[in-house]
Amino acid sequence: MKIGFVIADENEFYPFLDFARENSAKEFRKRNRDYIEFSYAGKEIVAVKAGIGKVNGATSAAFLIADEKVDAIMSFGLSGAISGLCKNDIVAGTSYTECDFDLTAIGYPLGKKPQDVYVYEADKTLLEAALKVEGMKTAACGCGDLFLADKVKKNLYKETFNINEFDMETGAEASVCHDAGVPFLAIRQISDTADDTAATNYRELNNEKPVDLTLVIKQIIELL
Repeated sequence: MKIGFVIADENEFYPFLDFARENSAKEFRKRNRDYIEFSYAGKEIVAVKAGIGKVNGATSAAFLIADEKVDAIMSFGLSGAISGLCKNDIVAGTSYTECDFDLTAIGYPLGKKPQDVYVYEADKTLLEAALKVEGMKTAACGCGDLFLADKVKKNLYKETFNINEFDMETGAEASVCHDAGVPFLAIRQISDTADDTAATNYRELNNEKPVDLTLVIKQIIELL
């Protein structure tokens, strides 16, 4: 099994790189991105430092599928809590929605795309493995190309989409994987509460470097 990992920024990527180097990782650069490739627990692993946001996440997922021929994709990073979650919780996404997709001006509900599927489901096998990790929670994931730090918009997304967390990548990555028929799962660590305290809380957690998240990913790989 070959698993691709999409990792948004350097504070999330470098702890995973340390783990990879412990397993004789090959490091290379392609398509203006940094990659690492190694083997662990009988699986081939290839990870890309994607950059922040929907476009970076989606194109990196597409590159892993097209160039590296991965059998599944996982992404991980930091998220804001919308409902039912606390700072430092680790969650496995059960569904993924692009909350900032907006055709309301021509009569569509917020988030609704003019296509059959626009809310994407997690792969059951990947999700089952993730839920065996002690302390893992589940979350309906919302995403958009903004750092959510607005209580009014947070409440709008909560009421409209019934989501538990908000990030900047997962819905777009899930869309690519859905269209390509590639299993997808996102694992997120809650860094803030997506309101007027979000920026401060995010910086605090990001400065700590989320090594524990890498340890969680390691466990999931072992369980697959």
